[in-house]
Amino acid sequence: MAELRADEPSVLIVDDEKRVADAYALRLKDVADVTVAYGGEAALDAVEAVETPPDVVLIDRHMPGLSGDEVLGELRDVGLATRAVMVTAVDPDLAVLDLPFDDYLCKPVERDDLRAVVDQQCRVLAYELLGEYFAVESKRAVIESELRPERLADHDEFAVMTERRARLRARVERLHPEAEALFERFDGVDREGY
Repeated sequence: MAELRADEPSVLIVDDEKRVADAYALRLKDVADVTVAYGGEAALDAVEAVETPPDVVLIDRHMPGLSGDEVLGELRDVGLATRAVMVTAVDPDLAVLDLPFDDYLCKPVERDDLRAVVDQQCRVLAYELLGEYFAVESKRAVIESELRPERLADHDEFAVMTERRARLRARVERLHPEAEALFERFDGVDREGY
């Protein structure tokens, strides 16, 4: 697999071994927007510095300072809409049952496998975000169909919902190649009644 189906997903690579992190970044550079963090603290700083979280985070488990397990815990605690893949030389054992990762790759990881896991996780994330989009859009659409535009013009909560809808839609469109067809099917539902 040379290309991803997602349109340049954002990927954060977290590994304290600079050579390894840079090699993974090189393997993804022509198909993804890659950010590299050479440790746990740097990873959390990188996530905090951006408005939209990375689509996929590739995390080494054993790092000095904050371990990959701790970074993963922090990412999950703040509820980021991101997919997390452990990419590590640590063979999995029963302790991984308690870790909230989405996939686990044992090093060394070949280029095609790295791209395949990013592609798979982007597809899963797209469907998760699509579910959020549908929930937001159904509320927005029914409110818009029932209330006059002048009543909604200065309503802050409705404006926030409309902006969230736009952000979700843009992200799904970037991650899922058939997003437009999915949106069209959803938009085809009449929510106004008789």
